[in-house]
Amino acid sequence: MKCASAARAGLTAVAVLAMLTVSGCREEDAGLPSVSPSGRVSESASPTPPAERSGPRTLVDAPVAGGLDKLTGDGALTDVPVDPGEMRDGMTLVTGNYGDPDGQGAPVLFEGVDHVPEDTNERREHLFRGMLEYIRWDPELGHPEARPVEPGPLGGSVECLLASLSEDGNVICGWADEGTAAVALFEDSTLADAGELFVEMRGDLER
Repeated sequence: MKCASAARAGLTAVAVLAMLTVSGCREEDAGLPSVSPSGRVSESASPTPPAERSGPRTLVDAPVAGGLDKLTGDGALTDVPVDPGEMRDGMTLVTGNYGDPDGQGAPVLFEGVDHVPEDTNERREHLFRGMLEYIRWDPELGHPEARPVEPGPLGGSVECLLASLSEDGNVICGWADEGTAAVALFEDSTLADAGELFVEMRGDLER
């Protein structure tokens, strides 16, 4: 008797197993569910979906980030405003002012590095301190508290801190993930608005 015939005959799992043993057919050949020692039939396990590819990402010198243009001419950066930390072979430094080409509103200053060899949270803290020095934050006022922000589809950790004594002012946001760390300065903004725009910009600056 063929294996498939035994299955169609409605035999119990134990009987089918015995018949398969005699006939030399294997369970996987017949496409039958496996039988536990208690005689109960267990369903075949669903195939495990392949894991999503992960690995260090890179930063790109995007001409547009979060709907803001990278400024050129008089609005372009002429130097690196914040010490990015130790730069090693294979690392990339990306900086830029992003905003309205017509000069409406203060530009967003961005600076980030990829292929960071150490803990990227530590590199982000380094960039946070550098940005606070850039805006001449008075250390006697204490260190502004960094608050978590929903990171969006790229994951990792995103935080923003308000370097102001009022509810709006200079907001510094930063991200850190498996291989990159970056910060941006949003002048005359709020934590909520800056955090939302920063996540949008990240989608264009990180690959």
